[in-house]
Amino acid sequence: MAAFASGTAPAGALALMRAAFGEGGPGRRAVAVSAPARSEVAGNHTDHEGGHVIAGALDASVEGVARANGLGVVRVASEGFPSLEVSLDDLDPVPAERVTTAALVRGMAHELAATGREPAGFDLALTSTIPAGGGLSSSAAVEAALGRAMEALWDGPQVAPVELARTSQRAENRWFGKPCGLMDQAAVCLGGLSHMDFADAAAPRTESLALDFASLGLELCLVDVGCDHAPFTDDYAAVPEEMQRVARELGRERLCEVDQAEFDRRLPELRRRLGDRCLLRAIHYWREDALVEARWEALVARDAGRFLELTRESGASSGMFLQNVSAGGAFQPAMYALGLAERALAGRGACRIHGGGFGGSIQCFVPLDEADAFRARMDGWLGEGACRAYRISGEGARAWEL
Repeated sequence: MAAFASGTAPAGALALMRAAFGEGGPGRRAVAVSAPARSEVAGNHTDHEGGHVIAGALDASVEGVARANGLGVVRVASEGFPSLEVSLDDLDPVPAERVTTAALVRGMAHELAATGREPAGFDLALTSTIPAGGGLSSSAAVEAALGRAMEALWDGPQVAPVELARTSQRAENRWFGKPCGLMDQAAVCLGGLSHMDFADAAAPRTESLALDFASLGLELCLVDVGCDHAPFTDDYAAVPEEMQRVARELGRERLCEVDQAEFDRRLPELRRRLGDRCLLRAIHYWREDALVEARWEALVARDAGRFLELTRESGASSGMFLQNVSAGGAFQPAMYALGLAERALAGRGACRIHGGGFGGSIQCFVPLDEADAFRARMDGWLGEGACRAYRISGEGARAWEL
């Protein structure tokens, strides 16, 4: 059985639990859970192709209280969202639940049951300081919080951070319906700043670095572009599909397995068969993967200038080759935000698309002496609170007994 330390409950989640579900019966087991947001520092759409990523947990999180209810259902009250209830009698994917929190509950229950646990009903109250739809992986945080709650309430073996990340990814892929890689979940479950190698998808290699960007004279800012990812789900899904189409044409499953020299030799044939965008996205993958390695070396060396230079190259590659900044047409919220950030930075710092792209957020590394003015200017253009400073958090997803 997994062992958990004891502690106090997050006040907001505890108040929501009492308001939504009452005090509960005597002897009902209860736990608190916490799971952070994440920022992709380097590696834009490289994880699903077996490449390298740098990602960090952030000082924004989902906080919750979970309490056994003696029923065969999971009931979830989430601040600012409608309550929901999921029966544990059938844990197979439900098409009508696609891209809903109910799908994540059902998927995580299925995955935790696969560790030898017996699912049992509980109530869960969640509060969050992660902007919804802002590209900070609030869905991965919810998955991890659910997983830690189920791990704690249902007797079974301890679930290691990378194993929890993989269960969360499966829930998001199969139940929620988003073909994400493993980076989001791994960053949320591991905590801190990590360099990840996904060549072995079943056992990614990770290494950590204790780093505060302020020590480099930089503030990490994420700017909400004012558009949720949801309208661009199909555009997002096309990125890994097109990359893997290139790999399959060359007899492989992922781009990390492809011989780049063979890719170069067969480019005219591949272009006739696949068109231009697939090939551009493959070009981005190899370029971005190399930039991850170089940026990690710059961070380890505490070389802020080199890090910023490489970050600008990464942003250009995503915009020109990966093309996950805009889906075209008049509505281009991420490209607009990038244009504003470039204007405000005026050649200092660096900015790039963040995470999956299209909607969500952009990432900016801003010199500390200009950070206040930068945030004020971006808020003036995009709305109060659009630009927010974050710090790397050492805490990954966790649960503790109440």
